[in-house]
Amino acid sequence: MAMVCLSDFEAYAKKYLPKIAWDFFAAGADDCSTRDENILAYKRIRFRPRMLRDVSTMDIRTKLLEAEISFPVGIAPTGFHQLAWPDGEKSTARAAKAMNTCYIASTYSTCTLEEISAAAPGGLQWFQLYIHRNRAVSQQLVQRAEALGFQALVLTADLPYTGKRRDDVRNGFRLPPHMKLKNLEGAFEYGLPPNSMDPSVTWNDIYWLRSLTHLPIIIKGILTKEDAELAVRHGVQGIIVSNHGGRQLDGGPATVDALVEVVEAVQGRVEVYLDGGIRKGSDVLKVLALGAKCVFIGRPALWGLAYKGEEGLQDVLRILQDEFRLAMALAG
Repeated sequence: MAMVCLSDFEAYAKKYLPKIAWDFFAAGADDCSTRDENILAYKRIRFRPRMLRDVSTMDIRTKLLEAEISFPVGIAPTGFHQLAWPDGEKSTARAAKAMNTCYIASTYSTCTLEEISAAAPGGLQWFQLYIHRNRAVSQQLVQRAEALGFQALVLTADLPYTGKRRDDVRNGFRLPPHMKLKNLEGAFEYGLPPNSMDPSVTWNDIYWLRSLTHLPIIIKGILTKEDAELAVRHGVQGIIVSNHGGRQLDGGPATVDALVEVVEAVQGRVEVYLDGGIRKGSDVLKVLALGAKCVFIGRPALWGLAYKGEEGLQDVLRILQDEFRLAMALAG
């Protein structure tokens, strides 16, 4: 089957992944209205294309906090990559490095930070952090990531508790026995306890994180101008406009709809990125036109892995890259 667009990879993953794994990756919270709105919102945004402009050469490179990437699409933090491909996050890291873009490794990886770092030496890697009730665990993870050469810390702010994902509840989702949350091995006596996230985390904890590390801090999960202003005031270096792929609060805005007020509030003081619902290169162009610096893909990266590991993920990134370049040219 010719893989022409991202929905081809989605169809493949749905057909060949075990149902419990597919349901976990696909899940949104409650009615999934926010998850679906993330995609639908792009269909309502229209270009105003300009004609007869010289588009014979185009430079699609950009910079994330001074680090150059080949085009403005990175890989968002998602958990449990071994559910999609045996090599898990190691394959993800290799694909990102091969395509010269940024990979944000999740706290909930099925490979250790050490394995991810070693799989793609010299690649641009950021580390996504959840703050646990046991703060020593989080502190140790931050310091490990910095020591390994991860170049930024991405704090996920929208998960004080896990959203209600109905299929996961019905399926009784849990990792297969041979898979582990590798970064947390030994941190908890009997595996990850339920409700291990710290729901008391506030803006003041950004100061705590800054006391632990020299890494730039990016906050993920911002959807309003009020929170964007607070993020800037608390000294973060970047914001990812995100609703966790519609997996947390159902009924919130699509990320691309929330983007405009965040960009206006920030006024260029920190970099703004976005994840959620990116399925075509033209979606990437819409996000950039609305003021973000870069997008990150979540589920499409997992579909690429499910298709052919790092090779499949490179295919997904290459399709987005080609579509983005074409959309840029056709829009003038």
